[in-house]
Amino acid sequence: MHEFPITQQIIKIVGWQAAELGASQVKSIKLVVGDYSGFVGDSIQMYFDVISESTVCEGAAIEIENIRSKMRCTGCGELFEREFLSFNCPKCGADGEPTEIGKEFYIEYIEVER
Repeated sequence: MHEFPITQQIIKIVGWQAAELGASQVKSIKLVVGDYSGFVGDSIQMYFDVISESTVCEGAAIEIENIRSKMRCTGCGELFEREFLSFNCPKCGADGEPTEIGKEFYIEYIEVER
């Protein structure tokens, strides 16, 4: 349910940006959502369809780029996706440590109609 208020914010931000551009309609929005951002793209899409009614965003397509989380090997520095129940690097076997990759959450771009 925490996707509801973030979806409201997305619509506000995109609406402000569209107004600055003198746009009459938002055609598409691209979001970048990391696995560890705490947000679920499908839930954002569901709320967006309802909340955007009667706004400049109504009918806009949402493209969501999901970013898989990655770990960095403490031995060789390799970036890798963690396997279930394992923190070991697939290249050298050393332990991996968390990185910021996968925590992303932002609007990459909007496409508008003037």
